[in-house]
Amino acid sequence: MSPRKSVVEAAATRTRIIERALTLGSVDGLEGLTIGHLATDLGMSKAGVIGHFGTKEALQLAVVDEAVERFRLRVPGHALGARPGIERLTRAFEEWIDYMTGDEEHRGCFLTSVAMEYDERPGPIRDAILTALSRWSDYVTAELNEAVKAGELPHNTDVPQLTFELGGIALAVQQAILLTRDPTAATRGRQAIHRLLDHTNTHGGD
Repeated sequence: MSPRKSVVEAAATRTRIIERALTLGSVDGLEGLTIGHLATDLGMSKAGVIGHFGTKEALQLAVVDEAVERFRLRVPGHALGARPGIERLTRAFEEWIDYMTGDEEHRGCFLTSVAMEYDERPGPIRDAILTALSRWSDYVTAELNEAVKAGELPHNTDVPQLTFELGGIALAVQQAILLTRDPTAATRGRQAIHRLLDHTNTHGGD
């Protein structure tokens, strides 16, 4: 086997491990992800799995990185064509809700679930989640500020409060999807997003 082919195959195997770990982690939680379960599921040895990462924590961080990239491509990525401000922000939240109501193996938002799992566990994984969520919060804040600048929202809009409330809607959708299996969760979430932004726009005043 040529060195180049070996590198390509190793990369493909690493990707396959991460993808399966993401699926299993969506069900069992990131901490509940075990090398033994993952190895059995993939038809590999434990050494074969861990050899691509070195430690379980390194594997977990790779899974978080993959989840962050998928979120970035699906949510703000799909909203790129929308007009900056209310339109783009609404599109992004709608994409997030659609993302949460995906196929059965990836229901809910993995990053949100892991954030709750690690909210009181200091360490690299919590730090990685905090960084990802901070970037999302910055994105929402930037779009709201753009809406204020464009006159879509009143100049005295409490942007941090609005950012907080929009995030609360997403968390409510997540819980309704995963915990209560509410079939109306996505519809209610979209209605709440539109009502909050439209109400702020229409009744916020100067």
